[in-house]
Order: sequence, then structure tokens, then C-alpha cells
Amino acid sequence: MAKLGLTDEEAPNHLTDWAGDKLEQVTDDAPGEDAPVPGPSPNPATNLLIHDIMLRSAGRLSRMAVEKAVLGRQYGKDFAKDAVENRSLIHAIAAYGVTKVATKSVPGALLVGSGLVFKVLFDRSQSRRKSRAQGNRTLRKQAKPDSAI
Repeated sequence: MAKLGLTDEEAPNHLTDWAGDKLEQVTDDAPGEDAPVPGPSPNPATNLLIHDIMLRSAGRLSRMAVEKAVLGRQYGKDFAKDAVENRSLIHAIAAYGVTKVATKSVPGALLVGSGLVFKVLFDRSQSRRKSRAQGNRTLRKQAKPDSAI
């Protein structure tokens, strides 16, 4: 099986492995030694699940707050709230999938980044008026509670 990242068996093979090791060295009195997973439960799997849920919840709340603030400046607070909170499950799954590809590897990040650059270039190649109108239509559809977008 092909390894990602560094090829040395002892070295981390992912950016998050490297960051986790550095964080452990800074925060742990005895890095590299087994220590219990901190949390309210004696079961480390439960503690990991609790941490995962908390981190994902905080990330989602902060992301939604930023999205509402960005849209709210141009479209108003109520419209921004509707547009952000009424996204479809397909939209959410697609965004999650693209994010997963972008964060798994450098080629994935380059692929997603290139796709975003091409989308911006495509939007800019259209007339500014046409591109803005298309974006406004999409947001209006998305803001409707019974929308499929």
C-alpha cells in the first residue's frame, strides 16, 4: 500500500500526524508514553467521540456565523440566515466531500484549489451582471425553506 507524505516508517505520514506529535511534545509531560485519553468517561473511545462531536459542533457554529455575516452585509440579516440554514443535504454532503479531498493530501488540495480558481475565472469571464444575477438566483432559491438546493 502506498504511503502518503514522508516515506520513513517512523515518521508521520500526514500533516495532522506531524502537528499532533508537535502538540503532544508541547503539552505532555511524558511525550510518546501511553496516557489516558482525557474526558469524563473511563472509556477512551467515548471520550474521543465526545471530543469529536464538540469540535465539529464548534466548527459548524463558527462557519455558519461567518457565512451569515458575509452574506448579511449585502443581503440583510434575515435573508442570510435563511440562505445559510436552508441548504440541502446534497449541498452539505458535496461541501463535506470536497473538503475531505482537499485536506487528505497535497494533490487533493491542489485539485480542489485549481477547481476553485477555474470557477472564479469562469465567473469573471461571464459578464459581471450575468454572473451576479446567477449567484443571486441561486441564493434566493437556497433561502426558500422548501428549496431543493
